[in-house]
Amino acid sequence: MADLQRAREEMVRRHIAARGIRDPGVLAAMRAVPREAFIAPELAEFAYTDAPLPLARGQTISQPYIVALMTAALRLQPGDRVLEIGTGSGYAAAVLARIAREVYTVERHEELATTAAARLRELGFTNVHVLHGDGTLGWGEHAPYDAIIVAAGGPEIPQPLLDQLAAGGRLVIPVGEDRTVQTLVRLTRNADGTFVREDLGDVRFVPLIGARGWLEEEEWTGSPRRSVRPQTVAHLLREVAEPITDAVNRADVGALVERIGDAEVVCIGEATHGTSEFYALRAHITRVLVRDRGFTIVAAEADWPDAARIHRHVRGLPEIEPPAWRAFARFPQWMWRNHEVLAFIEWLREWNLARPPVGFYGLDLYSLYRSIRLVLEYLDRVDPAAARVARERYASLMPWEGDPATYGRAVVTGRYRDCEDEVVAMLRDMLKRELDYAARDGEHFLDATGNARVVADAERYYRAMYYGGSRSWNLRDEHMFATLEALRRFHGPDAKAVLWAHNSHLGDAAATEMSVRGELNLGHLCRRAFGERAYLIGFGTDHGTVAAAHDWDGPMEIMRVQPAHPSSYERLCHDAAVPAFVLPLRNPARDAVREELGEPRLERAIGVVYRPQTEIQSHYFHAVLPHQFDEWIWIDETRAVRPILDAEARTFPRVHPFAPYGPP
Repeated sequence: MADLQRAREEMVRRHIAARGIRDPGVLAAMRAVPREAFIAPELAEFAYTDAPLPLARGQTISQPYIVALMTAALRLQPGDRVLEIGTGSGYAAAVLARIAREVYTVERHEELATTAAARLRELGFTNVHVLHGDGTLGWGEHAPYDAIIVAAGGPEIPQPLLDQLAAGGRLVIPVGEDRTVQTLVRLTRNADGTFVREDLGDVRFVPLIGARGWLEEEEWTGSPRRSVRPQTVAHLLREVAEPITDAVNRADVGALVERIGDAEVVCIGEATHGTSEFYALRAHITRVLVRDRGFTIVAAEADWPDAARIHRHVRGLPEIEPPAWRAFARFPQWMWRNHEVLAFIEWLREWNLARPPVGFYGLDLYSLYRSIRLVLEYLDRVDPAAARVARERYASLMPWEGDPATYGRAVVTGRYRDCEDEVVAMLRDMLKRELDYAARDGEHFLDATGNARVVADAERYYRAMYYGGSRSWNLRDEHMFATLEALRRFHGPDAKAVLWAHNSHLGDAAATEMSVRGELNLGHLCRRAFGERAYLIGFGTDHGTVAAAHDWDGPMEIMRVQPAHPSSYERLCHDAAVPAFVLPLRNPARDAVREELGEPRLERAIGVVYRPQTEIQSHYFHAVLPHQFDEWIWIDETRAVRPILDAEARTFPRVHPFAPYGPP
């Protein structure tokens, strides 16, 4: 219990107060209400993650930040009477009851209403009253209310709720004609019966079902239509899918490449960080794009300095000096140090021998201290005076080299000042000297500025991660996009780039529940910048094996991937009974594909950590697949990547990027 209390305090600090919620009553209520009491016992470890969690009847308990945001928007006073529509677990009602005098809450699912009422009584909330009924009609018996809050999205604001709002009262509700996304609205009733409307931002909620909301049989597609059975959708997929009948590294991807057309940025994802078929087929598509469409950049979700070792290898560039450190040595080593990637980089090395070269680059920012050292080594060679300045500027970061996350914690707790000005000034100075430095060796200058950019952005990232919420995620993906832009500038106006990263980075975040949390990603930034000249490709699987760890920094294991959840896109694809296929989504063979897949469903994401025992909470999120990707590639049964073990890697030349020489 003490651990959960500490987790609750940390949740309020990182996910609520740090994101701008200042109302002391709301903060006190969020600290006081035990969220673990409102969820299944097996989910207790997730109680204070800032994410929704499942309830019975396909409903969810809202993420803590959204509960706090909506409660704060009500501007509650201690004497207020509140009406809540959508009791769910009863958690939000308990938060409201810690602030207001009386809370009346309506739930359309009898099972949830009964369970919530009993739980609230057990916890001593005598000022909460629960009704099983149609929330779109309100609870007229106890009207008028000083505040009304609606925890589901409706096509419009139900008139009965407006009628039950007192003069001076506030109503907060998600509203939107498109059921995949809504606008959070606050209405304040004037004394003369008129209303003042304020839009508080985009959100995504379950649909508000009832006589004055969406009809029960309408699916979550943005417009009313008949219900479609999953079997019917699976049959449609079987009709329109383009089967992959050969081995993935020899698959015929000609039709896919034709649809990619003149795109300048092609994002190719993966549903796990440890599946052989995803890596091999992505590499095969990339080879065809390089060979037939003139792509000159391959950029991966890898650390910049480590990927630079691959770049020098595939370009045949000599090392300036023998490497003193081991590439791809940090967790998770198997993510890039595997046979599938090795086959691609050896092909790329051969390709570059006789043709205009193609580069391989890293997009990520975790290499803070290695990047500092590489910037200093570069400046020592080209500008010793600038190197002395750089050492002074970077010196304040060096005490934290063993654990860069400790630097972020020290700054946010006030025990150490941040170093943003110094590291940004270093990057700015290097860019000012671009003509001079680049004239000596453009490749080395690109590498040095890439490392300087990592230092500047990683410093901000490690500070932001202690505030929680969307800020650190967004900083990371914005860094990836800025790196892409720098690479395109370096390669010139005809540059074309293939990006390799997880689906969660390369599918458009605006089409997933990430957008509700205020998160963007690389795929969204590419679509915003390049429009139809960006092409987004995702992968999925039903079952098989995957290389992953049970915990961060844990040992790699070959784990069984569980069959897909019945409410997921993956289950639809599995039910199509086609072992492997490509599904066009931007321009499908039949318009019905986008329509039938346009209902938000669960989608699975396995990173470097896989926890099958809590898979629904740990690895599924809601998405709208046809808006998330332009193509979807399905491999029903998959197997784990084949990591390169040290015993084999010792046979590589010392300068090979996967050689196990030098300290990590």
